[in-house]
Amino acid sequence: MEVLLQNGTKGPTPVPHEKGSHVRDIHCHILPGVDDGAKDLDESLAMLEAAKHAGITSIVCTPHCRDPYFDYDAMWDAYELLVAHAGGFPLQMGFEVNHRKLMELGMQWAEYLHFDGSNEFLLELSSHCTAHDFEQYERTIYELQGMGYDVIIAHPERYKAIQQDISIAERLVRMGCKLQASADFVAGGRLGKEKKPAKKLFDEMLYRYIGSDAHCVEHYKYFAQAQKNYRCRGAHAR
Repeated sequence: MEVLLQNGTKGPTPVPHEKGSHVRDIHCHILPGVDDGAKDLDESLAMLEAAKHAGITSIVCTPHCRDPYFDYDAMWDAYELLVAHAGGFPLQMGFEVNHRKLMELGMQWAEYLHFDGSNEFLLELSSHCTAHDFEQYERTIYELQGMGYDVIIAHPERYKAIQQDISIAERLVRMGCKLQASADFVAGGRLGKEKKPAKKLFDEMLYRYIGSDAHCVEHYKYFAQAQKNYRCRGAHAR
């Protein structure tokens, strides 16, 4: 069953939760007009309503820190605009930080790119990465951890090296990383090949979080489905 949202679009079936439960979405592209997510404030608010119907009780807004989108000041302005129209819904500013972009900016930028008000750092790797690339990734991760950041690896199910060798994901977890599945894996994923590797990672209990990675209203249906049918290492509700 689907519900009709106020703007006339179909949203996910409301997900029941125990009273007082907190479901935090740590990865979404809900900010208006700053990346390939919400195009404007109206779409942002429609996504917010869909998130509520999916059972989400707080959101970390994580626009892309990668080319061609990254504009730090514009993204913060978009966040403040959304906060002003969100009716008090709990929002937190963060970024989905592409590794190549971080190397271009310099590690000193980590201070500005972690989740505001926490030490969490959402790191995106290359979809086409090889096992060899993880030598550099691991150096970066250790450096971030040495700076006091709690590193979260975005959608490892998309990464070619992990699709070929799940032990790479196991090593990331042993290093202290937390792995975040993007909920669209239930429909095959953004690149169409993520469902099988994601299931392997879930079977091995390697994920800590499920994030909507929502770019539009429809993506919250995937979040509701994934949350209902898959379990993480620790409850991703906080």
